[in-house]
Amino acid sequence: MLQYILKRLLLMIPTLLGVLLVSFVVIQFVPGGPVEQMVYQLKSHGSGESAGNTSGGTYQAARGLSEEQLSQIKAQYGFDKPAHERFWQMLKNYATFNLGDSWFRHASVTDLIWEKLPVSMSLGISSLLLTYLIAVPLGVAKAVRQGTRFDAVTTLILMIGYAIPSFVLGVVLLVLFGGGSFWQLFPLRGLTSDDWESLSMMGKVMDYLWHLVLPVTAMVAGGFAALTMLTKNSFLEEINKQYVTTARAKGLSERRIFWKHIFRNAALPLVVGLPEAIIAAFFTGSLLIETLFSLDGLGLLSFESVMRRDYPVVLGTLYFFTLLGLIGRLLSDIGYVLLDPRVQFGAVGEGAQ
Repeated sequence: MLQYILKRLLLMIPTLLGVLLVSFVVIQFVPGGPVEQMVYQLKSHGSGESAGNTSGGTYQAARGLSEEQLSQIKAQYGFDKPAHERFWQMLKNYATFNLGDSWFRHASVTDLIWEKLPVSMSLGISSLLLTYLIAVPLGVAKAVRQGTRFDAVTTLILMIGYAIPSFVLGVVLLVLFGGGSFWQLFPLRGLTSDDWESLSMMGKVMDYLWHLVLPVTAMVAGGFAALTMLTKNSFLEEINKQYVTTARAKGLSERRIFWKHIFRNAALPLVVGLPEAIIAAFFTGSLLIETLFSLDGLGLLSFESVMRRDYPVVLGTLYFFTLLGLIGRLLSDIGYVLLDPRVQFGAVGEGAQ
């Protein structure tokens, strides 16, 4: 077990290097980088003021930038060094979890992540809990009632919910319940009310949850189908196995067979994937949902960073999310071993030897 964990940890290094290398190389060929944006802003500023201001600096900016000014701009963003030196410096900083500073927000990438993380965590964790609390019992019920009208009707509802994009559903919810053309039951934007500071502790909790209702509903409506069908198929597979028939032949009650044997084995894939799902839920900030409900989370941060070519934020967040994703996958594998003693990592390789 320990040997397997060490191997997985060592394998994370080339995976991270590969992700960063590919992203870094792609970024080098993306047009409209920070240097080009700064040059364009200086030229636009100079041309806009040249008619009313005849100072030497403005006139020079209107005509173009000198080589010295262009070199200063490149040095400001670190583009005065070769690409391989910049990549190597980035790797050394990332090894010490120094993600650098944003070029346009004038803050460290780490501070930006921690600032936006609560919003994405609120959406992700709430949607994850709601999905599991509804989808798992529904999947079990569909497995037990396989082929009945209940199974057919719920499958139809799940497919309709899965087919509706979350953004479209969010617009419909705002129109219906956000004070559009019908009822004003839920707030339109943000996660807190204007008088949030004056509320009691319980009032703050209820206000926060009340603001989450519409965006979380829009996010999870389509996510029920996959988990529900996974749960149903997992339980159906266990129900049709030989040990269930043997248990019935021994005279065990259906209740005991289900909870002691079927449930424990069928729920294994769901429980094992939970650590990875929890970590992923921290960063499930949906750009469209955050934009629609005016939520300043990681999804909006990533989009704005890509559009503004804020490469330290783009690469820093990518590194952070990839690292946590690999850790989540490792925790899921470890949980599989702990919950199912029959699984032994390395057993296949040892047997082959």
